[in-house]
Amino acid sequence: MLVTLTEADRPRLDPLLAAAPLDTLFLASRIDRFGLDASKLGCPVIGVVQSGQLVAAVHAGANLAPIGDPAAFGEVIERLGQRVRTQSILGPARLVRPLYDGLVQRWGTSWAQARDLRAHQPVMAYRAGDPLPVTPDPRLRVATAADLDSYFAAAVRMYTEEVGNSPFDMSDSYHQYVRYLVTNGRAFGAFDQQRTWFKTDVGAAYGEVCQLQGVWLDPALRGNGLSEPLMASALQLAARRWPVVSLYVNDYNVRARRVYDRLGLQVVGEFATVLY
Repeated sequence: MLVTLTEADRPRLDPLLAAAPLDTLFLASRIDRFGLDASKLGCPVIGVVQSGQLVAAVHAGANLAPIGDPAAFGEVIERLGQRVRTQSILGPARLVRPLYDGLVQRWGTSWAQARDLRAHQPVMAYRAGDPLPVTPDPRLRVATAADLDSYFAAAVRMYTEEVGNSPFDMSDSYHQYVRYLVTNGRAFGAFDQQRTWFKTDVGAAYGEVCQLQGVWLDPALRGNGLSEPLMASALQLAARRWPVVSLYVNDYNVRARRVYDRLGLQVVGEFATVLY
């Protein structure tokens, strides 16, 4: 049976979120910020109930984010129907692939015509207090309101480079999102007068776990050994508030993977992302 989850469903959703904190971080972070009311969250969270127990759920907005038992996705696939506004499917590879394959098999072209399928994205983690084999770069700091304009400009460049299209829309949602990160001390940057030349931010956080996203270094500065010390600083800054700091990277991004390997980050899982 499918249900649209509400705040009253938090007690039965929480065990699913807690079962795999790194895997469910996107959904947990969103719910922590906005709650489960679809009008505030911006989309419904569809739950699958079997024998009275919540066994799976899907954040069903511009981003589809599944959690729980992939064997229970059949009814969700029927509910989702033809793709209309979904921009991505993201999360653990063991969940994303069955959901994507099921949508393609059931609904065909609208789901099959993905712009990019990033099937293997290693998830890595750092724990507060773990030794770092690289000396952190003290130039990295928490961004302030005074940095917002330059930080936003860097974020737009990062997004365009990483995703392949512009983040701008009629609602100015991306600017609002970056402002939220800066206002809440979740944006880290290295600055040169009015320019942000390195950035990363805590894109998701819940409880003791967070996820660094949006890592970007000005292309003119790449190849100079700057990334490792800067990322070491970012890990330490994030770990002051969240004892477990995670991130994920495309398997084909050899340069980034080398940086994370040299920092001693441990692979703890695998994500996948389908982009439309």
